[in-house]
Amino acid sequence: MTTQLGGPPPAEPAGGMDAATAVSAESAQLEGAAPAGGTVAGKPKSLLRLGFEVFIQNRLAIVGLIVVVLAILFCFVGPLVYRTDQVTVVLTDANLPPGPGHPLGTDGSGYDVLGRLMVGGQTSLIVGLAAAAIATIVGTLWGAIAGFFGGWVDGVMMRIVDAILAIPILFLLLFLVTIVRPSLTVMIFVIGLTAWLVPARLVRGESLTLRVREYVQAVRVMGGSSWRSVSRHIMPNVIGTVIVNATFQVADAILLVAYLGYLGLGISPPATDWGAMLSNGTQYVFLNYWWLIYPAGFAIIIVVVAVNLVGDGLRDSVEVRLQRR
Repeated sequence: MTTQLGGPPPAEPAGGMDAATAVSAESAQLEGAAPAGGTVAGKPKSLLRLGFEVFIQNRLAIVGLIVVVLAILFCFVGPLVYRTDQVTVVLTDANLPPGPGHPLGTDGSGYDVLGRLMVGGQTSLIVGLAAAAIATIVGTLWGAIAGFFGGWVDGVMMRIVDAILAIPILFLLLFLVTIVRPSLTVMIFVIGLTAWLVPARLVRGESLTLRVREYVQAVRVMGGSSWRSVSRHIMPNVIGTVIVNATFQVADAILLVAYLGYLGLGISPPATDWGAMLSNGTQYVFLNYWWLIYPAGFAIIIVVVAVNLVGDGLRDSVEVRLQRR
């Protein structure tokens, strides 16, 4: 900067900037703009919010969730609106085609097919959800304990799992339902206690990697019990894998109910499920009574596909949360 001869140099504002620049910087800060010299990082998103955002961006998962909710409303709220008699056999109304009074016709016993579809859906969804819950709880505990303790405990527990997996699940189910009279409660426990093997293997693999982490080792050093390590550290960290697998367990359980019902080993009449409806309809396949086959078949396909889409969306959201960690 040049100075005038015979006089002092012109004064500069404090901080090295003129008055106009200082005023503009102050107004920019008041308006919420980023201050000069860099940007301020925003508050990081929580893992739950990050996973939720990833899930809602998956359009197929949202469609699947909507379909599942509509199926639940159809099966449990529908009978309150569309009332039918699903107990009394009316042979004079047997095998009526769709028309006024019976939108989807009637079956061989005179039952309204639309009302039958709602009642059968209740059985399929209740067994699917309850059996998946039992399988998830038992499998998570079994896998977490086996993976955490390792050694001979892991060897014995996983050899039991391998031995049961060697038996075809459908054959095992057929054996169990032939020695126990099928009912809603029996089917829930039979399917649930044969479907826990897959989540047990998944959780066991996760536990083998988690048990060597520093925070798990710290519990041992501080004198914490093994159960505390399993319940407070191992199981919460595998919850993402467990939730994703639980959705697929629901779909598998619904299919297993359909298999048993199709083979005539479902719950006893007048109760029914979608598999039993499909089995009864195949007796009239050559008579072109399509309303006895297509509704139950489409219901099984749509609900199972929707549940799998929800599971895919949850898997994507959990993977993003794990990457964030």
